[in-house]
Amino acid sequence: MAVVTLTKENFKETITNNDFVIIDFWAPWCDPCVAFTPTFEAAAEKNADIVFGMVDTEKDPEIAEYFDVNKIPGILVVREQAGIHAQQGEIGAPAFDEIIKWARDYDMKTVRQYYKDEAGKS
Repeated sequence: MAVVTLTKENFKETITNNDFVIIDFWAPWCDPCVAFTPTFEAAAEKNADIVFGMVDTEKDPEIAEYFDVNKIPGILVVREQAGIHAQQGEIGAPAFDEIIKWARDYDMKTVRQYYKDEAGKS
């Protein structure tokens, strides 16, 4: 699957309509960010069942600010609309593959129970 450009206009919809999203926070002036892009794109090709999206922090700084991303490159893994892992700083392909594997295997029962409990409070 191709990498999706995430913006203010499509970010919420992308997270809401997909169970598994991996987001790369980057900027065109950031050499490590640009160097990571081929790794991110290759992972997207290998994992067609996951939505891979990139947020340009220069064009949409509000998204990065909302998620408190203050160092780029930054990765956010979202499953079932819950952020389950955040990674800031440079990583290589083997480490990124391990993050994806960990995220696939992550037991979402605790997250689901939290949402259920929160819904019951209202």
